[in-house]
Amino acid sequence: MPNKSVPKKKLFVLDTNVLLHDPSALFRFHEHDVYLPMVVLEELDNQKKGLSEVARNARQSSRFLAELLSLQEKRNINQGIALNQFANLSETSPKVSGILHFQINEAPVALPQSLPGSKPDNSILSTVLYLEAEHPDVNIILVSKDINLRIKAKILGITAEDYFNDQVIDDIELLHTGMLSLPKDFWEKHSKAMESWQDSGRTFYRLNGEGIQHWYPNMFLQMTDDSGMEAIVLQVDGNSAIIELATDYRQEKNAVWGITARNAEQSYALNLLMNPDIDFVSLQGIAGTGKTLLTLAAALAQTLDAQTYREIIMTRVTIPVADDIGFLPGTEEEKMTPWMGALMDNLEVLHCFQECDDWQQEATKELLKHRIKIRSLNFMRGRTFLNKFIIFDEAQNLTPKQMKTLITRAGPGTKVICLGDIKQIDSPYLTETTSGLTYVVDHFKSWAHSGHMTLKRGERSRLADHAAEIL
Repeated sequence: MPNKSVPKKKLFVLDTNVLLHDPSALFRFHEHDVYLPMVVLEELDNQKKGLSEVARNARQSSRFLAELLSLQEKRNINQGIALNQFANLSETSPKVSGILHFQINEAPVALPQSLPGSKPDNSILSTVLYLEAEHPDVNIILVSKDINLRIKAKILGITAEDYFNDQVIDDIELLHTGMLSLPKDFWEKHSKAMESWQDSGRTFYRLNGEGIQHWYPNMFLQMTDDSGMEAIVLQVDGNSAIIELATDYRQEKNAVWGITARNAEQSYALNLLMNPDIDFVSLQGIAGTGKTLLTLAAALAQTLDAQTYREIIMTRVTIPVADDIGFLPGTEEEKMTPWMGALMDNLEVLHCFQECDDWQQEATKELLKHRIKIRSLNFMRGRTFLNKFIIFDEAQNLTPKQMKTLITRAGPGTKVICLGDIKQIDSPYLTETTSGLTYVVDHFKSWAHSGHMTLKRGERSRLADHAAEIL
């Protein structure tokens, strides 16, 4: 029998930005070996100062490397460090079994004159070319978050890849939307084993059958037949589920702080926002879909009317769309005010939804100022919020680590709402598949006390809708 070709062993050469993005990247390559050029250590040293996320990651990467070296005998460093002995340094897969190699010798490889070796990126390219020449039986792969470096690498014939471990999903189209359209023959296939009952004016159904195992708690079901039935999934247990008819917030009698839903997705969102048993809600949608307006209406109704929560706290990431306007004077709340234009715009709609006199408008404004607090994300670490309605606006600009830090601030009786549009990411370090908003939507979808809704239809104005479609 012919011998099967043995695949080449892989050696991943890491760029500095990979460790600055994820310090635990050293432990993310499973059975494959990892190589660190000396210039990467120099760049880590240059980036370690400061209080930014990048500086913290640089320091954490250095601590990992220092710990690895302290546990390794000096005479064996030339042979590399077996990572499986130290996998407990990071929250990583137990399957890691590769070896970490450091650059010991200079890489005497001549680059094209247009690529001077004094630049860190070009020095890394030179190192990779040297490794390829020295180890022709090994598949050398450069891993970098820098697109330009990957382009230069491919021009030189070097295999280069992005760092994919931080991606929540492979394709953003696979992201949970929060709703499912059922086929017209759904009830015919599931009616035989269906149970139904009513309790306290609410209608429930128990369904059994194929496909139900792919449902999630607090997911909305929409019939495509003439019935127009809309339901929310309460429990899922294998091929069995309990659903409840959803409240139609498009009807005037169900208005929330004077606001009624204009489409099905908005009605589903209000079902999640007004349910006190749901602690975490994420709303994702393009500009003008009503995310902020619906959330504020629900917050005011439950804080001022029902008094379920004591206070509304709203914050957002302070990333400018254009050039930064510089220093902002005043207190924390005054500094955050220019970033809260969406809050102010929506409060103008909500603060007096009925016809009222000037003095009533002013009185309502003063009341809302005392019950709505604007806070900066920079001072959230270490805090605990009790019985608060917390709104994180523009959450698409948060990293998964920042999102975890913020959501874990919630104490008993607190509800957290994340709003954002993953197609409007301003952070230069995030993409649709690595955003913190994508991260929480995917990780919370199976929890019984969370819900998500993707709002697709803009309701701001015909101009805004047309601009979002064609521009």
